[in-house]
Amino acid sequence: MDLMVTRQGDIWQAAYGDRVWRAAVGRSGIAVKRIEGDGVSPIGCWPIRRVLYRADKLGAAPVSVFPTEVIAEDDGWCDAPGHPDYNRPVKLPFAASHEEMWRKDDLYDIVVVLGQNDDPVVPGAGSAVFLHVASAGYGSTAGCATLTRADLLEFLAMAEPGTRLCFRGED
Repeated sequence: MDLMVTRQGDIWQAAYGDRVWRAAVGRSGIAVKRIEGDGVSPIGCWPIRRVLYRADKLGAAPVSVFPTEVIAEDDGWCDAPGHPDYNRPVKLPFAASHEEMWRKDDLYDIVVVLGQNDDPVVPGAGSAVFLHVASAGYGSTAGCATLTRADLLEFLAMAEPGTRLCFRGED
């Protein structure tokens, strides 16, 4: 069973089995990924690789069947298409363009790493496409999907091995 992210009227939602949660996606919606930085949540089904979390914010690891790792203050994610570590975790300081995984806001308190553009990595085809904690009011993302912290924890506790996140465009 997969977590299906779709538009329902004026909002985005994520459905897993009989559970449905409000969600947010990239500022450009769900579409075919064209280039790095296009703000698209890429159409397709992406395997869940692992769960990252802030131990200082959550305490215990989220309940999950997926490998789970603590986010450290020096963790980053390379989003520079021309760099050999593109779409890979890196340690900071890091000279090339990157995201900081240890954020001051709560958005990366839980990060579900998706297998989008990682096997193999294609430069410019998208990096750091995650499922993470939603901002207040479900603000759009740079291409990720989001759920509230409570909903994300509920999903992770329910998810089974092999679960994917599927971004579905409008029919």
